[in-house]
Amino acid sequence: MEESLKKEIPYKGVLLNGFLALLIWLLMTVGTGWMLSEGINSDNALLITGGITMIIIDIIILVGFFTLEPNEATVMVFFGNYKGTLTRHGYFWANPFMSRKRLTLRSRNLDAEPIKVNDKEGNPILIGIVLVWKLKDTYKAMFDIDAQSIAGGAATGANASTRMNAFEKYVRIQSDAALREVAGHYAYDDNHDTTEDDGELTLRSGGDEINELLVEKLNERLDFAGIEVQEARLNYLTYAPEIAAVMLRRQQATAVIAAREKIVEGAVSMVKLALDRLGEEQIELDEEKRAAMVSNLLVVLCADESAQPVINTGSLNQ
Repeated sequence: MEESLKKEIPYKGVLLNGFLALLIWLLMTVGTGWMLSEGINSDNALLITGGITMIIIDIIILVGFFTLEPNEATVMVFFGNYKGTLTRHGYFWANPFMSRKRLTLRSRNLDAEPIKVNDKEGNPILIGIVLVWKLKDTYKAMFDIDAQSIAGGAATGANASTRMNAFEKYVRIQSDAALREVAGHYAYDDNHDTTEDDGELTLRSGGDEINELLVEKLNERLDFAGIEVQEARLNYLTYAPEIAAVMLRRQQATAVIAAREKIVEGAVSMVKLALDRLGEEQIELDEEKRAAMVSNLLVVLCADESAQPVINTGSLNQ
């Protein structure tokens, strides 16, 4: 797609080593001082005028000095025309009439506050995200979005920190939108009405798959702004307070039912084993005693508390 093409171009205009330019400026300053001194001593109006002009030029030249640290960039604009982006770090001198908008290309963290959304089943949940992002296209970041409006009308041209804070607010808004989209496609947890795992991806069990989908959705939204999300993951996930207590009881009930099923399954196996062993030992029981034994064994094995033995003091025939 055309919108995803990189619009940033390297700056190829006039750019001097800052130390060389500083040496030239110092020589010009010395020449300016000599010109003024000679003009005043000889009362030469031409030399005085030239000296004053050189002072103004020296002051203008000073504006052209700047430094760039590693992983910083400056967008060069000449009277409204984009001339390229300089990413080389060092001390430089450029056309003093060139507007320079400094940006940082370093990775930045965003820990978004949890927001309330509805999952696939309509349950209200609180979900939060933490992500790592950076600028990958300075042209799109500076000219394809209105960072000044995003920052609430603050002057984004003041410094790099102000601009980056504006971009961070933009990323925060888009991350909320992407998070709502992803959360709406998945349930918070497995279906609580069944004890079997149907293999459906959920927010709790999704793990890396959910995180990868978040990165994909975020990059789709932020690509045209020249911003890249390097990593994103859920860092907060819970039911909303109004249903949290109910869902907790539901989860507890599901756990109890699953545990009971395991207990009953084991008890039936043990009763069957007991009957088989009685048969192997050729101990005959009539149907009534067999049923009583099975009932007693199931009660003992499935009960939550220890069984209380009852001693029969009568005869076996009673």
